Amino acid sequence: MRSVCVFCGSNVGKSEIYAQAARGLARAIVGEGLKLVYGGGNIGLMGVLAEAALAAGGHVTGVTPRSLLEKEVVHTGLTDLRVVESMHERKALMAELSDAFIALPGGLGTLEETFEILTWAQLGFHRKPCGVLNVAGFYDKLGAFLDYAVDERFIKPEHRAMLLVDVDPAVLVARLKTHRVPAVSKWIGRGQI
Repeated sequence: MRSVCVFCGSNVGKSEIYAQAARGLARAIVGEGLKLVYGGGNIGLMGVLAEAALAAGGHVTGVTPRSLLEKEVVHTGLTDLRVVESMHERKALMAELSDAFIALPGGLGTLEETFEILTWAQLGFHRKPCGVLNVAGFYDKLGAFLDYAVDERFIKPEHRAMLLVDVDPAVLVARLKTHRVPAVSKWIGRGQI
C-alpha cells in the first residue's frame, strides 16, 4: 500500500473532536510513509486534513473539479493538484490513485463517495480495502443500519465485512494495510450481488 484516499466533510462539524481526528488520521497516514489522496478542498475537514499531512511532511494529492477551483475553495499549496472536469472524473481518478480508502465524518458527499467505492469493491471493480474512522460514535447508527440490512438480506455478511471500522486512526491504517478484499467470484449468488 502506497497511498490512502480520505473522504471527508467540507465542514468541520460542531465539535473540535472532528478536526482533532482529521489531524490524527493525517499524522497516521504520513507516519506509515503513505501518500494522502483527497478531494482537494481548503475548507472544512478537508482543509484540516491536508494542512496536517503537509505539516507532518507528507505527500498530498488533491483531486478537484474545475468548478470548485474557480470558486476558490481548493487548496493551492498541495504537493500535487489534479484538476478534472466533473465529479465523476474526480472519483474515478481518486480511486485510480489510491490503494485504500477511509471516510472521516462528513455529509452527503462523503457518504456517497464511501458507498460508491464500497459498491465498486462489491462488484469486483477493485479489491482495495475500505474503512471509516468512527469519531465520537459518528458512524454508529450507519453501522447499525448496515447490520439491519444484512438481517433483512439486502446486504450479504461478507459485503458488510468489507467496511472496516475503528476509533483509532493508527489502528485503522494498520488494519487497512493487512486487510484483503476477497475476489468477487466468491460473492455473487442467487438474487444478490
